[in-house]
Amino acid sequence: MRVIVTAGHVDHGKSTLVRRLTGMEPDRWAEERRRGLTIDLGFAWTRLGEEDVAFVDVPGHERFVPNMLAGAGPAPAVLFVVAADEGWMPQSAEHLAALDAFGVGRGLLVVTKADRADPAAATAEALREIAATSLGAVPAVAVSGTTGAGLDELRAAIGELTGGLPSPDPGADVRLWIDRAFTVSGAGTVVTGTLAAGTIAVGDELLLGPARVKVRGLQALGEPRDRVEAVARVAVNLRGTARGEVRRGDVLLTPGRWHPTAELDVRLRGADAADLHRNLVLHLGTAAVPVRVRPLGTDTARLTMASALPLRVGDRGLLRDPGEHRIAAGFDVLDVRPPALARRGAARARGDELAGPDLARTYLHRHGFVRASDFPVLGLPEPGDRVGDWCADPEHFAGLRTKAAAIVRDWDALAAGVPVEALRQRLGLPAPDLVAPLLAGTGLEVAGGLVRRPGGLDPAVEKAVGTIGKRLAEHPFRAPEADELRALGLGRRELAAAVRLGRLTAVAEGVVLGPDVEQRAAAELRRLPQPFTVSEARRALDSTRRVMIPLLERLDAAGVTAPLGDGTRRVRG
Repeated sequence: MRVIVTAGHVDHGKSTLVRRLTGMEPDRWAEERRRGLTIDLGFAWTRLGEEDVAFVDVPGHERFVPNMLAGAGPAPAVLFVVAADEGWMPQSAEHLAALDAFGVGRGLLVVTKADRADPAAATAEALREIAATSLGAVPAVAVSGTTGAGLDELRAAIGELTGGLPSPDPGADVRLWIDRAFTVSGAGTVVTGTLAAGTIAVGDELLLGPARVKVRGLQALGEPRDRVEAVARVAVNLRGTARGEVRRGDVLLTPGRWHPTAELDVRLRGADAADLHRNLVLHLGTAAVPVRVRPLGTDTARLTMASALPLRVGDRGLLRDPGEHRIAAGFDVLDVRPPALARRGAARARGDELAGPDLARTYLHRHGFVRASDFPVLGLPEPGDRVGDWCADPEHFAGLRTKAAAIVRDWDALAAGVPVEALRQRLGLPAPDLVAPLLAGTGLEVAGGLVRRPGGLDPAVEKAVGTIGKRLAEHPFRAPEADELRALGLGRRELAAAVRLGRLTAVAEGVVLGPDVEQRAAAELRRLPQPFTVSEARRALDSTRRVMIPLLERLDAAGVTAPLGDGTRRVRG
C-alpha cells in the first residue's frame, strides 16, 4: 500500500478529487458534508494498477491548519491541489510551507476545476512556487471533478509517483502516530494512523505512553488483517486502554526501542534562530506540542517541549506561530539527549559542537562510553571502538588507560593492588565488564579481585622485598630486625602488601619470613627426635625465640605440629 496526503487551499476540490478517484466519501462528519467543508482528516482508498493507494484528505481552511498538519506530518507524498479558476491562494502558500518544513520530497500538482478556466496560468504559478521547496520540480495534471476530464491521466501520474517512493523497512521499530481514536461496540478502543515503517501483528505488545497495550485486532483498507506491513493506513483495536486515555498525537511504539524526550537540539530550516519567537508550537507526526525555543547558533536551537515525544536523530518537524498563523521554521532533529546548558557561554559552545560533521561521534565523545544498543534508539549509527556491549570514545579510552596505571602505581605502595570495583569507580567506568578490556595492553593484571602490576609491588618496595628474600634464602628462619626493615623502607603497610601478594609470610607483628617457611620448617622439624622442645627446634632451624615461638604457634594452628601440654611438640603424621 502507498499513502498520499492532499494539500491545498479551502474549496479547491481536494475532497471532490479523492471522491472521484476512490468512489468513497472522505468527509467523515455530518457537519462536513452539510457545509461542504472538510474540517478534520478524511480517509479513502482505491486500487491503481497493482497497488493499493490510500489518501489522507486534509482540511484547507486556515482555522483547521493544526488538523492539516496532523495529516501532513507522517505523509511520504502529496497531491497538491490548486483550482484553475482561483489559482495560488493564501492557504496554498501555508500548506506548501508546511510540506517544505516537514521535508516532503515527493509530490504531484493537480490543477482542478479545469472546466471553469484555462489551467495554464494556475499551473505555471503553482509549479514556480513548488519548485522552490523540498518538493522541487513535480509533474502536473489538469482535471475536472465535474466532468471527469483528466482523471485517467491523473491515475497514471499517481502510479508513477507511488512507483518512485522508497520501499519501507518491514523490520523497523514501530512508531504509529495516532490521528484518530474511537470506540467500536463489542471491540473497545480503536486507533488509526499511517504506519510508515515496521510491522504490526495481532497479539503484539506495544507501548502507548507508559502503558503496555495488546493488539486485539487489525484492519487495513476496511479488511481484517492478521498483520500489516508498512506503508499502510491501519486501524488497531487495542486491549488495555480506554478511549478516553487516547488522543491524536499519541504514539504506539515498539517497547524498549524509543527514547521519549522533552528536550532536543535541532537544525532549523527557513529561519534563523534569533528571529523566532520564544514560544511556538512543535508539529511532528500527528503531535502538536507547545515548545520553548532557545537559540544555540545561527541555525541551531534547543527546544523544550511541554510533553515528551519519542524522537530520533533525523526526524523532521516544523514550528508554527499560532499567533501569527504562519509556519515559523522547519527543523531536523540533531540530538534527543542533549547536555545541560548550565555554564555561561554553554549555548554558544553547544551551537559550535552541533556544527560538527559526525553527530554520533560527538555524542560518544561527550559521554565516553555508550551502550551500542542505545545508538539505534537515538537514531545514530554506531561510532567509536566496540568494547563488548559498549562503544568507547578512543580518546577517552586511551586517557583512562593512562589514568588506571597512575592509580595502581600510587595505590601499590599501600596495598597488594587496587580492588577492581574501586578502580572502576575512580575511572568512572559505567560497568564492571569494561575493566578487563581497558587494562589490556597496559601491563596491569587482575588477580584475586585486585588490579596490580605483574609482581604487584611498587618498584622501591619490590627492590626492598628482593633484598629481604636474598637474606632469607641463606637463613630462612632468621627474620630481619625492625631496624633493617625500617632502613629498607618497609613499614607496616608495605609488608602487608608483600604478604598479601605471597612474597613474604608474617608470623607475628613485624616478624616476616619467606613465602614457603611453613613447608621448610615442617621438613626440618621432622628430622628431630619426636617430641621436641622449643629450644631444640630453635637450634635445628638456626633461629631465635622471637621467631620460633610464633612460628611454632602458626604450625600448631595449621595442624602441622601438635603441642603435647608439657612444653613439647611433635610433627603430625
